[in-house]
Amino acid sequence: MYKNILIAVAFALVGCQGNSQKKEVAQEVTEKKETNFSVVKTEAEWQKELTEAEFYVLRKAATENPFSSDLLENKEEGTYVCAACGTELFKSSTKFKSGTGWPSFYEEIKGNVAYDVDYKIGYKRTEEHCATCGGHLGHVFEDGPEPTGLRHCVNGVALDFVPAKKD
Repeated sequence: MYKNILIAVAFALVGCQGNSQKKEVAQEVTEKKETNFSVVKTEAEWQKELTEAEFYVLRKAATENPFSSDLLENKEEGTYVCAACGTELFKSSTKFKSGTGWPSFYEEIKGNVAYDVDYKIGYKRTEEHCATCGGHLGHVFEDGPEPTGLRHCVNGVALDFVPAKKD
């Protein structure tokens, strides 16, 4: 009986891995690399400047709970910036409703997002960071809408929103 339960649990775990996680993301990242960022601070400095949630997501690569971000339903025009350093990361025009529980974008602002490989949950994923400070943003999957087909699944706590200036 225990053997049958163990087999059932194993099948359930394998079945939870979606197609988007099985695909190789367009960003060709094959191994973890050391990156030098222009904004560098000590852990104590980051802890002093960031909220507890921001610190754990941006500096410790944690993941916020799904559907917990105030930015998830934001439909205003503007720019999403790094909560740690203010670097512009995503335009509101590239945001879409993915149903995943995290703010999702089909395109980043070129040059402002850096990529790395992540094996933390047992298989390869493309992790994304702020290219200026190295703050962890989330992951990129190949199940997004056109024109890129990508889904930048981003922790809302890693972002601040700057509304577009009204004339």
